[in-house]
Amino acid sequence: MAFDYKKEYKEFYLPPKKPGIVTVPPLNYIAVRGGGDPNAEDGAYQRAISMLYTVAYSVKMSKKGGPEIEGYFDFVVPPLEGFWWQEGTDSADLGRKEDFCWISLIRLPDFVGEEDFKTVVAAAERKKKTDLSEVEFLRFDEGLCVQCMHLGAYDDEPATIEAMRRFAEDAGFVFDLGAGRFHHEIYLSDARRVPPEKRKTVIRYPIRKKA
Repeated sequence: MAFDYKKEYKEFYLPPKKPGIVTVPPLNYIAVRGGGDPNAEDGAYQRAISMLYTVAYSVKMSKKGGPEIEGYFDFVVPPLEGFWWQEGTDSADLGRKEDFCWISLIRLPDFVGEEDFKTVVAAAERKKKTDLSEVEFLRFDEGLCVQCMHLGAYDDEPATIEAMRRFAEDAGFVFDLGAGRFHHEIYLSDARRVPPEKRKTVIRYPIRKKA
């Protein structure tokens, strides 16, 4: 049976609807950086997602057509994730989606090192005849965070984020955005198929102890 990160690491992918504190270890990702409205048809964000899945499935299918990766095990491709921010502020103005900066991500299996990653990307470029030069190997240490499951539309996230903020402050913490620490979303629902009111999204914010 294919290894499913969502099921094996429920603390990171299936949190409850009530906020909780979690320490996220350093993890490896496929990543594409960009900016602009994620809803723009054929925009940079949509192209980034296409590149991410091209590489993710190239890793998964390497068992059949190569390149061979030492320690390979079959796995379910993890869900799409995203780091989001707007320059000059530690809060997001949802009315200015065109000002978003983002890093779109998919977690890599633990057996994929940076050199393996480069080999897979090069092979995928040749096979798919596509440019994957924007795709990068990213190792990210997220550390101490508050998170919870958000149910509903992305534009309704502020209420969930406020509940997370209050929970963190009651526990002696404050949000710690900026300097490489981001608003983080993990998409458990396919936005192309699931109506907004039924979408499940993990929201995660970095925190630190109050001064």
